[in-house]
Amino acid sequence: MRFALLQRFRSLILFCVSGGLALFVDIGVLALSRPWLGNYGGRAVSFLAAATFTWLFNRNITFRGPKEGSVLKEYLSYLSSMLVGGAINYGAYAASLQAFEAVRTQPAWGVAIGSLVGLVFNYLSARRIMKGARG
Repeated sequence: MRFALLQRFRSLILFCVSGGLALFVDIGVLALSRPWLGNYGGRAVSFLAAATFTWLFNRNITFRGPKEGSVLKEYLSYLSSMLVGGAINYGAYAASLQAFEAVRTQPAWGVAIGSLVGLVFNYLSARRIMKGARG
């Protein structure tokens, strides 16, 4: 019974693992780019790095299997879909920067808040794109 339940939620669990790991990519790239690009520009760059990481992880682990079509087309489709989730994510990040002094001091908290808010939309989108790309 437990195994069947885990199998049923395998892709969601792995997607969350991917997102958790991408959070570290996101925070790291933000920390590196923030001195030159500020909180908002640095966040745009860090989001792109994290989205690219999740695409690679999800393509090869979460939704693994045979795929058809162009890898570049799949990547661009994934990124464009993640941009909507990214807008939700970025909006929560920006709102938390405005609302909380703690987030202004430690923007990583805002990254975490944004990541959680965008998770559901991004999972449903990625699942559709990655499973739809299979042969």
